[in-house]
Amino acid sequence: MKSCLPPDPNPTKPLQAMPANACDAHCHVFGPADRFPYAPDRSYTPPDAPYEHLVALHDFLGFDRGVIVQASCHGTDNTAMLDAIARGNGRYRGVAIVDDGIDEASLRALDEGGVRAVRFNFVQHLGGRPDMKVFWRVLDRVAEMGWHVVLHLDAQDIVELQDVLAHIRVPFVIDHMARVQAAKGVAQEPFQLLLGLMRDNPLAWVKVCGAERVSVGKRPFDDAIPFAQALIEAAPDRVLWGTDFPHPNISKDMPNDGGLVDLMFRFCPDEDLRHRLLVANPARLYDFT
Repeated sequence: MKSCLPPDPNPTKPLQAMPANACDAHCHVFGPADRFPYAPDRSYTPPDAPYEHLVALHDFLGFDRGVIVQASCHGTDNTAMLDAIARGNGRYRGVAIVDDGIDEASLRALDEGGVRAVRFNFVQHLGGRPDMKVFWRVLDRVAEMGWHVVLHLDAQDIVELQDVLAHIRVPFVIDHMARVQAAKGVAQEPFQLLLGLMRDNPLAWVKVCGAERVSVGKRPFDDAIPFAQALIEAAPDRVLWGTDFPHPNISKDMPNDGGLVDLMFRFCPDEDLRHRLLVANPARLYDFT
């Protein structure tokens, strides 16, 4: 089982201040393993990155809010995420991973605990496409809860899943710009399909983060800028941004979280658009009050 590199321990202070109520819409908590064990069938083992590390980073960068996304290394045991949300006293919301056997009481407990979405991984290195019968059954239950679904895709999945995406009847969020490859340019088929989806489907949202995954892998990841800018232009009211702290499964340059904030300011320099990206859009989707 592979292990992950730790995040950069020395984030730089962002060059510009965040707006009030800015939200890191994609971050994780990992462990600590002695309290919140990792899933036995996980595909990777991360270094512990507990709640205290996340709060310290957000305080330093200037984020008042955050969305904690359940990562596959914890499987369907959402306990670490729920603990972090509870300790945040309204600062955090969550995205859970659930299986087909979850009962109504457990769904209600997740909702009361601050969860507003479920996540499905399609990426190959995390196991590939889920059981689609389970996928559709869970989405039916998500609709009843008033939640949405988060989709972690590889670029080619955007091509192969066009019919699936067209039939989703709840809001859905595509992580990390669908992990398109910057080296292939904005004209590549997966990205053009993603742009069309954002223009044409009012249920589609996208996170314009994960620049380090879209990029060829060299800091400061500026080759991801044209992709983020095009997506913001296509659907300014349905875009989100997050750090992806603590950056699991990075094999090239490890991002600096302050540097990622500066990158976001470079591809979203307009104050109104930035307010939508960081404040208004996540507040609406994740029920921040």
